[in-house]
Amino acid sequence: MIFAGRKRDDETVVAMLAAAIRRDISFGVLRPDQKLKIDALRQSYGGSNHSMRETLRMLSSEGMVEATNQRGFRVTSATEDDLRDIVLMRLEVERLGLVRSLERGTVAWESRVVAALHAVSRADVTVHATPDDSTALEWDEACRELTMAIVAACESPRLMELAGQFYNQSRRFRLALLREGRIDFSARAARRDALREAILARDRAGAVACLEEDIHADLGRVGQEGALST
Repeated sequence: MIFAGRKRDDETVVAMLAAAIRRDISFGVLRPDQKLKIDALRQSYGGSNHSMRETLRMLSSEGMVEATNQRGFRVTSATEDDLRDIVLMRLEVERLGLVRSLERGTVAWESRVVAALHAVSRADVTVHATPDDSTALEWDEACRELTMAIVAACESPRLMELAGQFYNQSRRFRLALLREGRIDFSARAARRDALREAILARDRAGAVACLEEDIHADLGRVGQEGALST
């Protein structure tokens, strides 16, 4: 029992460290291709050598961090090719998750999606009026919850996990658009309304089209403007 308690504590520490580093990668505090040294990370985030290595391994499995040949770690690159690949994977995974959820989802699933859409609408208003790191984080978390709600009834834990991972990998591109004032909030609101109506009508073609348009709108313009700078 003592060892089990220690394991749970270790897992909690790793989860907290991963959340903090994931956030800083998303906001560009840790830059693309930046080397991640254990001692420096511990000074900034805390934790032991063991917990930090486990954290970096976790983030590596998510695609946020990459192991190098010298057994070190670095932040993954953020090139135009990276973005195109992330967009491709988000489209494929989320499209499948949505289709399966439309086929299997109950009224409870519909309610979760509608609630998530409402939360994103409120977050849009807040971040548009007061764009700072706090509101940006809340906005991005609301958007992530919407993504997860949309695929929540797909009855595939692995598919849901992939949706979360690829969303996390897209975060820094979306947040770059937000920082640069290149998000059309009026168009976002119209897309949400159309998505809600299509989901409630169980309109497969309409819902998929809205989802694809939203992913392209959130990420596609980054590819037109160029990759994130290192």
